[in-house]
Amino acid sequence: MEWVGNRIIDKGGDVLNLKAPNSCVNPDSKQDDPHLFEAWSRSVLDFSCYQRNGSIMKLWFWPCCVLAGILTWMTMQGEESHQANKKATFGGGCFWCTEAMLEDVEGVLDVISGYAGGHVKNPTYRAVCEGTTGHAEVVQVTYDPDKITYKRLLELFWQSHDPTTLNRQGADVGTQYRSTIMWHDEDQFKEAQTSIKEAAPLFKDPIVTKLEKLDVFYPAEDYHQDYFKHNPNAGYCVYVIQPKMKKFKEYLGGKLPK
Repeated sequence: MEWVGNRIIDKGGDVLNLKAPNSCVNPDSKQDDPHLFEAWSRSVLDFSCYQRNGSIMKLWFWPCCVLAGILTWMTMQGEESHQANKKATFGGGCFWCTEAMLEDVEGVLDVISGYAGGHVKNPTYRAVCEGTTGHAEVVQVTYDPDKITYKRLLELFWQSHDPTTLNRQGADVGTQYRSTIMWHDEDQFKEAQTSIKEAAPLFKDPIVTKLEKLDVFYPAEDYHQDYFKHNPNAGYCVYVIQPKMKKFKEYLGGKLPK
């Protein structure tokens, strides 16, 4: 590209006629100041209006900048309004049952069966079943707080088991089958306390659910995950889980909301 007076000739021989602003004109000579003109034209060449082969081409630099800024702001607002996924941990007897009932609820992203509340590191299923590790069979729920609240999860928890039987759910007996809410933070602790009071009138006997601060959650062995889905015809699933699922669905209006 070559400068010739107030014109720019590009490599293809095309002439770009630029009209400089009044500030680029020498008031004494009434002629264009080539230095001022060149500085101005170089600074605005990429985003100003110029005449090329007699046609006007407009590059909307500033409008695009404004639009990009607005879109960026809107994106940031959307990200700020969306809450990060959260976790909740519940024990309601055998984790196969609780997992089956909660994992298809709208807003629940994942449910993992596991052990928590004990004093032995990396417990096994056999050790927990013996009742010597202090752990409870629990499920850890990952949920989207924009779609389901912790309060609602607590309401579903009360419907998923009998919270009035101490260290027992049906034929499953032992501290490993205790009804427990393992809170992750102070907000969950306070909500759980309130929920227990609100749920009390739903049951004939007093609620014996424990409130325990979650320490370490240990996922159970792989064959425990999605146990009901993988073993729908197993005896325990047919005679224990299916009746609970039926009752749970009735509470939700006949079907799981997802």
